[in-house]
Amino acid sequence: MEGQYDKVVIAFFGLIVLIWILYGVRKWLQDPAPEHMPELMLNEEIQEHPALYILEREGYEVIGGKLKVPLSFQVNQNTLYSRLFIDYVAEKEDEVYIVKTSRSRMPVEWTGSGIRDRLLLYLLLYPACDGLLYVDTEEETIKRISLLDEDDYLYDPGDE
Repeated sequence: MEGQYDKVVIAFFGLIVLIWILYGVRKWLQDPAPEHMPELMLNEEIQEHPALYILEREGYEVIGGKLKVPLSFQVNQNTLYSRLFIDYVAEKEDEVYIVKTSRSRMPVEWTGSGIRDRLLLYLLLYPACDGLLYVDTEEETIKRISLLDEDDYLYDPGDE
């Protein structure tokens, strides 16, 4: 009879370990943590630009200057290199934003596909940021761009 209790206790602990392993694998499959996601580095050298005054006027504090983000791509057997530039990093009310300034030779088409093509990569590169600020220095305006969660944009006919 004493051997029965040992088998029950061992089976109980085995079941606990199995549940723990299955839970860990399930969580890992549903929520994998990216290991190569770059952190937002700050460049303490902030160069003068008209966008600085526009940001400060709207209550943003510029906490970082121009950043160069190196990129490399493997295409067949060739390695190709490029880089992205972030103009500033700004903060307002404990929210951190990537800042891009307008360029006359590279206008943004203010449609969903235009924003996707020109600005989405910055939001995807640094998902921990609260969004992107696009500073139009000619119009002296700031556009705040952020990604919506899936629940925020799905159309529900019952909402009408």
